Amino acid sequence: VQLVESGGGLVQAGGSVRLSCAASGFAFNDYAIGWFREASGEEREAISCIDNRDGSTFYADSVKGRFTLSSDSAKNTVYLQMNSLKSEDTAIYYCAATDPRLIRQWTISRASPYEYDYWGQGTQVSVSW
Repeated sequence: VQLVESGGGLVQAGGSVRLSCAASGFAFNDYAIGWFREASGEEREAISCIDNRDGSTFYADSVKGRFTLSSDSAKNTVYLQMNSLKSEDTAIYYCAATDPRLIRQWTISRASPYEYDYWGQGTQVSVSW
């Protein structure tokens, strides 16, 4: 199993960036892909998740209306479009995968990093004033 994030970098406040998470080694359409971020000195925070079984999504309140998650099953890739970026969005962004069929109360648990089995290496997003 492999998850590879890309697309991070330095962006000005108010700008946009798109992160990609390329997945391999598991049944992509049966899995959920989550995005988490970890700012310096902070705990890992769930920001978004897509269940590839039905396309349902979750967004944290902090990113709702600014970030959009999409999934391309032909490329086994999930994209996180991040718009109207703020300085507080600066963090390392990780994608993670899990089989939601194995998780009780999935819609409640999907924001917990402990429910995800596979993780990418992370990509840095830095938002400057």
